[in-house]
Amino acid sequence: MSDTPDSAVRTYTEQHRAAFLADLAEWLRIPSVSAQPEHDGDVRRSAEWLSGKLAETGFPVTEIWETPGAPAVFAEWPSQDPDAPVVLVYGHHDVQPAAREDGWSTDPFDPVIRDGRMYGRGAADDKGQVFFHTLGVRAHLAATGRSTPAVHLKLLVEGEEESGSPHFRALAEERAGRLAADVVIVSDTGMWDENTPTVCT
Repeated sequence: MSDTPDSAVRTYTEQHRAAFLADLAEWLRIPSVSAQPEHDGDVRRSAEWLSGKLAETGFPVTEIWETPGAPAVFAEWPSQDPDAPVVLVYGHHDVQPAAREDGWSTDPFDPVIRDGRMYGRGAADDKGQVFFHTLGVRAHLAATGRSTPAVHLKLLVEGEEESGSPHFRALAEERAGRLAADVVIVSDTGMWDENTPTVCT
């Protein structure tokens, strides 16, 4: 008996867990602190890293969108079904400041895994959530045999959320045509408990 789509997705994610965590750890090592001007270069490096990884995942369109502040990342993967709904996922790649003296038991920008959990600045806010979409879409394709997602998928990952998103509204208005969607999913939220994720739409 073959796997159901749900179990096939779970199998794929488990098989690719180690590589996913290694990539995530690499991204977490970039101290993309938007509130500290000395990290402006790191925030840009974070955007470039994400854009490259999204292209590597298979997104045919990946772009870095400039703002008067930190850059955002846009990616798009059209579905082969022209009538598929358009889903826009929002997240951010900048992080809050962090230092050992803030109470971290290890360097916040040198992620570690303890008791099955990854600890590092941005692992849960918001790089972990954003990056999980790359594994999710690959698992979806593997489980269904599709070459494109079942939905027309767009990602917008800003670089100034932890600084109050001062340029986000202008960016969204300027790029409204590119960002048009049937539904927006906010990928910057918590979970009810360890086994119950939430989806905010």
